[in-house]
Amino acid sequence: MSNLPAEIIPLRSQLTEGTSIAIADKIQFCLVSTGFTSEIILTSYVSEGFPKEDQPPILLLHGFDSSLFEFRRLIPHLARSRQTWAMDLFGFGLTERLADGLVSPDAIKEHLYHFWKTAITKPIILVGASMGGAAAIDFALTYPEVVQKLILIGSAGMRKGTAAGKFLVPPFDRMATDFLRSPKVRREVSLKAYADPSFVTTDAEICASLHLAMPRWSESLISFTKSGGYGSFAKELTYLTQQTLILWGDRDQILGTKDAAKFQAIIPHNKLVWIENSGHVPHLERPSKVATEILNFISI
Repeated sequence: MSNLPAEIIPLRSQLTEGTSIAIADKIQFCLVSTGFTSEIILTSYVSEGFPKEDQPPILLLHGFDSSLFEFRRLIPHLARSRQTWAMDLFGFGLTERLADGLVSPDAIKEHLYHFWKTAITKPIILVGASMGGAAAIDFALTYPEVVQKLILIGSAGMRKGTAAGKFLVPPFDRMATDFLRSPKVRREVSLKAYADPSFVTTDAEICASLHLAMPRWSESLISFTKSGGYGSFAKELTYLTQQTLILWGDRDQILGTKDAAKFQAIIPHNKLVWIENSGHVPHLERPSKVATEILNFISI
């Protein structure tokens, strides 16, 4: 019997790639209590590999308007050597969206902490991709005792946020999410995210959009946008205590490539590795290479 929400099951049947089917069938849910709501949040995650007492597990954080499905090709490579978790951030993926839940970076961070406290409970290797990188930076700065090492993949968090969300008033807020829901728009974003357009298959498009079927997808996206989202951590980065690996696609058309050097110049203890022939999602285009770099880094 599937653990997936009823809204997602029909989309699961349309998946064709082995790694997509595998991650869909491994999704679990746990109940997470936080301080910002009295409701308990049903939180989606996957966990693969065997825990080892002397090895911190890996936790993967996805990007904006995405889900843990974006790690479907990376997890199998990592889990052969290290217990690997991926979870859906508050307001995103298949994690429950609350009727009155305001989605903001602070709420995401608190929910992430309580998920860690509920499901993992030991220091971790924290990996964030794109917006997930900004969430990982924020978390590592606030809970340095939890994060042993930090890994950023094409990370957000270097640029100032935008005030545009404050102007998302009805009906323009719905118009904006309806625009983002459009299959044509999502396909154009996918084509820009990959260096090799052949990766934009029907299966990939389903994986990138199945969370849109979740209740309150539009409301949560509007709430997060109105919060201002993640801005620049440029000043705070100097206080990062963790050794940090920066992985960046050399053909990134979403964030470009200049931010990689900026992260390298500011973070105290870091290593920058370019993933060749890859766009904004090297963990999908070059999962074996990305996994090798991560495993080599955390074994030092």
